[in-house]
Parts: sequence; structure tokens; C-alpha cells
Amino acid sequence: MRILPAILTEDPVDLERKVRQAESFCDWAQIDIMDGKFVPSRSIDASHLCNIKTRLNMEVHLMVKEPAAQIEGFVRAGAKRIVFHYEAASSPDEVAREARKLGVSVGVAINPETPVTSLLKLRERLDFVLFLSVNPGFYGKEFIPGVLDKVRESRELRPNLEVGIDGGIKAANIKRAKAAGVDYACVGSQIFNHVAPKEAYMALLGLVKDG
Repeated sequence: MRILPAILTEDPVDLERKVRQAESFCDWAQIDIMDGKFVPSRSIDASHLCNIKTRLNMEVHLMVKEPAAQIEGFVRAGAKRIVFHYEAASSPDEVAREARKLGVSVGVAINPETPVTSLLKLRERLDFVLFLSVNPGFYGKEFIPGVLDKVRESRELRPNLEVGIDGGIKAANIKRAKAAGVDYACVGSQIFNHVAPKEAYMALLGLVKDG
């Protein structure tokens, strides 16, 4: 099981600070993008990310309405993986197809209330699915344990599909996520709100390795 530090900020200076912190202890990070429409909050955009040169591999999590319009900008900014919300796209299948044309891995994020069977409606082969274990848009929300049942259901429906989880992941629940079949966890506040982000990351990594 892998851990991706999740960077969520509206401040370009804070964005670069967190990117540099993540560079010091990992190879991949998730960048959370919010438009103030699909979720109430707003964040940095593709132009801010373009200004940062980094060795990090980036997964960009689009919490935006009509995500197809934003994918190309984030690919130019260096994204290797794009994940968009099933609930935000009028045609999720078309969004997946357009992202694939740009040469990136593509995944769909599913909010806690969205059924796993929604995945079966996508004709395009997804590279991964990201289960939101909080309602999206803010750091520090409480983990929703029932989402782990959805992870298990996904494993039964599509056993070969990579599975991520995002939201409220902490030392107290990360082993449960791994046991449910999660391949990677996106972790924000538990890492970046810590006085020593690298230590927090390594502690979580130690838990999943030991488990």
C-alpha cells in the first residue's frame, strides 16, 4: 500500500512550500483542485502549478464541475495521473476518453453517497478509482467507515482496478483501509498539519508495512 501526500491550498506560496516538503520524502503527491462550484472551497489552479518545477510525480484530483475543460492545463503543468469526480461530469465516459488521449492515467473519484455500480457505466477502461471517505472540499473531516465496504465491493466487481482512498486517513484507521483492499491512500492534514511532515509520513508508511 502506497501513501500519497495530498496538497490542498489556495495560496501559491503554500503550494510551493508543501511541494518542496513532499519532495524530501516521497516520489508522488496528489494535488487537490477545487473550483468553488462543485465544492464550496477554492484552491490553486493549473497556472500556479505550472510555475513550480518539481521532481514529484503528480496525481491531480479535480473537484470541479465539467472537469474535461481543465484536464489539458494540468497535463501541461506536469500531471501524470488525472482523477475527476463521477458526480461532476455530464459524461464521465467522455471525460475519461479525452484524458486518455492526452497520455495520462485516468481515474474516477466517487463521493461517499455514490454507488459503486456507477463504475460499471463507464465504457472506457479506467486505470484506477478513488473512493472519498469524507465529503470532499476540506482538510480534516472525519473518516466515514462505511466507505471501506464500497472498497470491498469494488474489489468484487472489478478485481484488477487500482483502488485509492482519500479523506480522514490517520494512524487509527490506515490499517483498516489496507485490510479492505486499498492500494494507495491520499493523506493531507495528518501529514502537513504535523510539525514534521516527513516524520508523519514515515510513521504512516511504517504502519502499513508492518501490517
